Amino acid sequence: MEDRSHKVLLALVMLLLFAVIVLQYVCPGTECQLLRLRALSPAAAAADPYRAEDETPARFVPRFNFSADDLLRRVDFNIKGDDLIVFLHIQKTGGTTFGRHLVRNIQLEQPCECRAGQKKCTCHRPGKRETWLFSRFSTGWSCGLHADWTELTNCVPSVVDSKKEVRLRPSSVWRCFQAHDPAFLQHPRTDSCPKPCSLPYCQVSLGVRNFYYITILRDPVSRYLSEWRHVQRGATWKASLHVCDGRSPTTEELPSCYTGDDWSGCSLQEFMDCPYNLANNRQVRMLSDLSLVGCYNLSVMPEEQRNKVLLDSAKENLKRMAFFGLTEFQRKTQYLFEKTFNMNFISPFTQYNSTRASSVEIDKQTQQRIEALNFLDMELYDYAKDLFLQRYQYMRQKEHQEARRKRQEQRKMLRAKQAHLREEQGENSS
Repeated sequence: MEDRSHKVLLALVMLLLFAVIVLQYVCPGTECQLLRLRALSPAAAAADPYRAEDETPARFVPRFNFSADDLLRRVDFNIKGDDLIVFLHIQKTGGTTFGRHLVRNIQLEQPCECRAGQKKCTCHRPGKRETWLFSRFSTGWSCGLHADWTELTNCVPSVVDSKKEVRLRPSSVWRCFQAHDPAFLQHPRTDSCPKPCSLPYCQVSLGVRNFYYITILRDPVSRYLSEWRHVQRGATWKASLHVCDGRSPTTEELPSCYTGDDWSGCSLQEFMDCPYNLANNRQVRMLSDLSLVGCYNLSVMPEEQRNKVLLDSAKENLKRMAFFGLTEFQRKTQYLFEKTFNMNFISPFTQYNSTRASSVEIDKQTQQRIEALNFLDMELYDYAKDLFLQRYQYMRQKEHQEARRKRQEQRKMLRAKQAHLREEQGENSS
């Protein structure tokens, strides 16, 4: 009986040794072995930072067709050169949180200097007194309060150029080109890029300066309710310039929804009833090239045509941006930014599902009314969400392919090493 138990124990030991040898052959790296062991543990799903942070289905089914160039976003961001990240901050999209991440939570050779009690941080390039980030928390509202796409693409080049040394200005020539397109438009002006440059990348001929535009979007209904609550508390954004084609809109083109200093205390019904409310379809308006539709002059073209031009422009600009994130997908937003710019955050992003907007209870009829008022934003968000998740899926697949390639190289090296050892053993024995 005792002899039989010894045989069983010996068989188990041999089986374990065989499994270890097979594992070593299939995956010789220690990192791979640890990953396999973690995958078998009960806490594996909870340890994955990208699982179960949102309501994303296990198998995401794309609705839109995007090319590989549309999905692959890897920017060779030259922080020591002249490259600039430009953050287009849309109201109530979680942009303040993301903006703070940019100045306080990125691993840099020369971190941003943020002093207590001051909103703005100093984000200089290593060894230079120039900023690599154009945002609320670094340069302030240099192009106006919550400047939109139309304002930023016309303002940022001149603001940056004005801060360079005078000796550089006479020969400055701005070049604008599409992502992954070698063709570009050249214009001998130094105040701004030419009108066709409703694109994310601008390049100056002295050195190489790329403007990488980024933004954050949010579910339109949640964003709309959040803006209403913000306005209800007294926010106005009256300082916004809304500059388009060189001027701000007249009061006839952009009437106010209220009289007095602010609209504090307004009800949701009053907020929805104002036909001039810029909260309606705000994300589409702020991401589109307004000069294509005559800016804020609604008489330039029929409403249906205007809406189509704005939506198409917003989609195209969003697709060609270096990066965009979604408030509802914090960890995926962090992942895509890190992969795009090869810049890592210190602390992981946190998914806050409890906000002021989420605390507002509305009936189905009110929700449908908000969706109707923001029908362009609803369509843009569906498009953005699909593109965002496809990019995430694509980048993860690339990551897995790279890991598989490394494992294959390790196996080749191991086989070569084993063959070499066998040859040496054969020579020694002979």
